[in-house]
Amino acid sequence: MGGHLGIIEILGIAASVSLLSGWRLYLCVLATGLAMRSGLVPLPAHLAALQVLANPWVLGAAGLATALEFLADKVMWLDTVWDTIHTLIRPLGGALLALALVDPADPATQAVAFILGGGASLLAHGGKAGARAVVNASPEPFSNVAVSTAEDVATGGLLYLAYAYPVLAGGIALIVALATVVLLVLAWRVLRRVFLRVQAEAGALPAPSGKG
Repeated sequence: MGGHLGIIEILGIAASVSLLSGWRLYLCVLATGLAMRSGLVPLPAHLAALQVLANPWVLGAAGLATALEFLADKVMWLDTVWDTIHTLIRPLGGALLALALVDPADPATQAVAFILGGGASLLAHGGKAGARAVVNASPEPFSNVAVSTAEDVATGGLLYLAYAYPVLAGGIALIVALATVVLLVLAWRVLRRVFLRVQAEAGALPAPSGKG
């Protein structure tokens, strides 16, 4: 990602990174920092705020957090606990990444990026958490590993495409947003069906006699 970037490319990258942060915040931080440190992602001058991600201490912390998330996300129900803990962390992280991507000379744009970045991360996080709750209810024991691995690969691949091909970043953000909406709808339908079934089963149970 070199040279001058237009406002469309910048906003597209900010949207992509924010949405992907809702899936894998620490992987987004780690991948971006490594790409900058290796020179794969040369940043324009006004994106210098992201250089802090290439700091060895930041990379070390992000690497440790990425490893922990990689393991926790593949264990049934532990992934749900992890998602619950990150309900605030991921949106805040996505908002800060979006904030660092826009021109600091334009406070209004920065405010919009911060709000929309946090909202995008929260949306993606909600879709991920809802989908994983449905997967946890599945009797198939390897679903967590398969779904989590797919999320790892998708996040890494889409993040690389967003930075390497800024023109595609807006399309990537749209794909992630649509996938998130689909996940939310499917999760709602499945969880509603489970709730209705449990409610019907509870209603079919005989009332207690009161004799002890």
